[in-house]
Amino acid sequence: MLEVHGLDVYRGDVQILWSVSLTAGEGKITALLGPNAAGKTTLLLAVTGLLRPSRGSISLCGQTIHTERVHKIVEMGISMVPEGRRVFPEMSILENLELGAYTRKARRLKRQTLEEVFSIFPVLKNRSRQMAGTLSGGERQMLATARALMSRPRVLLIDELSLGLAPLIMNRIAETIRQINGTMGLTIFMVEQNVPMTLEMANYGYILENGRIAGEGPAGALLEDERVKSAYLGIGGDS
Repeated sequence: MLEVHGLDVYRGDVQILWSVSLTAGEGKITALLGPNAAGKTTLLLAVTGLLRPSRGSISLCGQTIHTERVHKIVEMGISMVPEGRRVFPEMSILENLELGAYTRKARRLKRQTLEEVFSIFPVLKNRSRQMAGTLSGGERQMLATARALMSRPRVLLIDELSLGLAPLIMNRIAETIRQINGTMGLTIFMVEQNVPMTLEMANYGYILENGRIAGEGPAGALLEDERVKSAYLGIGGDS
């Protein structure tokens, strides 16, 4: 499991996260929800080693990771799908995927992993020689997700899965995330603004506001929480 305890993180001189603690249970989908500028992406960057916490700890299956370098954290089992469907547009789908298999273990099992990834994303297999820059937004999201799987992670971090996607495409990709969780047994930690979609997918959720954990609970309970309904679902509240 992924555990964050008492995390403070700065970006420059500005403190973004304040004593954040949370757990992403093994084999579960855990959601981190909140408005823009709440600090959600900052937390992901800290988990991946791209930002160093000034206080607190991050561990994966009991092993400390927040003191490790980025490449070592990937080798330990953390992989991230960044916000914005980032792919290499002038490279083919296959070349993008192969870039994800850069750890020693991933290189050794690259052919097997490609088969697994293509079984989840058959559209990518059928068009593996196509340039990534010609893909639609939804297809780029699929490719970015598939590339993250190529390192054979234990924990998959996903930053703003639904951003800029049409509802139909968003629902298809959400179903694929459920499939990845179910068939591959991956622990998934999602950062997202689309609260209804995410809580329907997740087992457990946290609310991050102004850099602090403002609430948590089983996903179903959060969907029924009056404060969550009012603040994030546009339901209820004072008239």
